[in-house]
Amino acid sequence: MDTGLSGRLDAESGGGSIVRVITAAVFGNALEWYDFTIYAFLAPIIGRHFFPKSTDTVALLATFAVFGVGFAARPLGGVLIGVVGDRLGRKPALLLTIMLMAVGTAVIGLLPGFASIGIAAPVLLVLARAFQGFSAGGEWGSSASFLAEWAPAAKRGLIGSCHTGSIIGGQLVGTGVAASLTTLLGSATMESWGWRVPFLLGALIGPLGLLARRRIDETPVFREAARVEALTGPVTRMPVRTMLFAFCFVAVQSAAIYVYLSYFPTFLQRNLGWTAGLSLWSTAIATLATGASVVASGYVSDKIGRKPPLLFSCLCLLLLSYPLVWLMLHEHSVALTIAAQIVLGSNCGIFIGTMTVALVEMFPTRRRLTGLNTSYNLASMVFGGFAPFIATWLISRTGQPIAVTYYVILAALVSLPALLMFRETAGRPLD
Repeated sequence: MDTGLSGRLDAESGGGSIVRVITAAVFGNALEWYDFTIYAFLAPIIGRHFFPKSTDTVALLATFAVFGVGFAARPLGGVLIGVVGDRLGRKPALLLTIMLMAVGTAVIGLLPGFASIGIAAPVLLVLARAFQGFSAGGEWGSSASFLAEWAPAAKRGLIGSCHTGSIIGGQLVGTGVAASLTTLLGSATMESWGWRVPFLLGALIGPLGLLARRRIDETPVFREAARVEALTGPVTRMPVRTMLFAFCFVAVQSAAIYVYLSYFPTFLQRNLGWTAGLSLWSTAIATLATGASVVASGYVSDKIGRKPPLLFSCLCLLLLSYPLVWLMLHEHSVALTIAAQIVLGSNCGIFIGTMTVALVEMFPTRRRLTGLNTSYNLASMVFGGFAPFIATWLISRTGQPIAVTYYVILAALVSLPALLMFRETAGRPLD
């Protein structure tokens, strides 16, 4: 641990510590992705409860469309909560997002199904997902900026990777909870009421995150920027060109992470005939490998820069997606499929482990949350939120399971030019 950073935090946050700062930042982020993960993993069951009169494919499409609604609401939440964070500080934004997320998660866990309240059930499900999406829209940029603004330039990639690691942590816990409950309770019980348990557990975690965030102070970077602006007046315009650049930058990770981790349990069950438990455990292993590559990527980016790991990962996802998924579909080997999913997940981790801090470093402090939240959430909505829906539609439309890779390849082609034009930001002071 960097003792200089620890001492700086002790001085700035009134007895705080690096552990407290990281915990406060990652708690809500982990809860956000825990919830999004369990929804994607339990989509077939949710579809049968809220869209029972549809065929299996139509119900799954409807369920993933509702999944996408959460992402459609993210840009609005990103803008509004971003304004709060840029004007009032990072801490108020962090407190707001975790409260909203916990409420939305609880609503889904308690919501009656179609058999009980009819058409009101899917309508309320859509509203709950929109509510969650609104809060998630502000969470990503707020927690990412909070961590990066506390970290020294030489350690920013490593400290920033804790933010991304919390995403993987949330996904891993969500995968583990869903897999464990499926194994322990059995398919019948999960179908009946067990699917609600992961959502209710997530709602209980929310208050702990709120308590952790109430104990931390504002970042020194924001306080200094606010002081300067109070003396000189606002001098920074909204960086629209940077926002467009960041939008393209994010595309490949948004598509890949939701296809190869969130959607893959469903893909493995429907196209390889795997059981729900096996597909969830395979994804849990791949998610663990993704988390390890996140931390390694953040560390390496402090040494060699942000651009090399980002380009490497994007090219791997562009060139390896089709052949690895083809092998899964044609070799019918459990070990090979798990290995291929690990490779794909690890490359997602390499990208997002560096991407987070690179995006934070692109934006000026007094416009950081608004610009970062808007560009990231728009890209997540377009390329990530509807990725499971588009993957299901592509397979249904073409009749070829390999079509699941087409969307990832397209997203990689969108990101590649932005990565090639990217100017190195590692080691520079935050603006």
